[in-house]
Amino acid sequence: MIDSVSLASHMRISGPEMGAASTQSTSAGADFSSILADVVQGTAHQVKAGEAAAISGLRGQMPIQDVVEAVMSAERSLQTALALRDKSVAAWQEISRMSI
Repeated sequence: MIDSVSLASHMRISGPEMGAASTQSTSAGADFSSILADVVQGTAHQVKAGEAAAISGLRGQMPIQDVVEAVMSAERSLQTALALRDKSVAAWQEISRMSI
């Protein structure tokens, strides 16, 4: 479903890898836009994995427990990305209201 996202991947949204990747990215001097790009890439990957698991579950090729875990992980990643988007938009609106 999400095939048009092609960004560099440095960190994942969910799991213990986030802390390690985050410190690795900041120590390498990554800028804010590349970190956001990584979050988008990780979200797209999680959503694709959730969709693939759902399709496999419908075909009976994957246990229901694994399907539910994959879909919940995709949902959590998507909610995190949406929260980041909302906060970014709110910050931009606040900056645009500042008088110079």
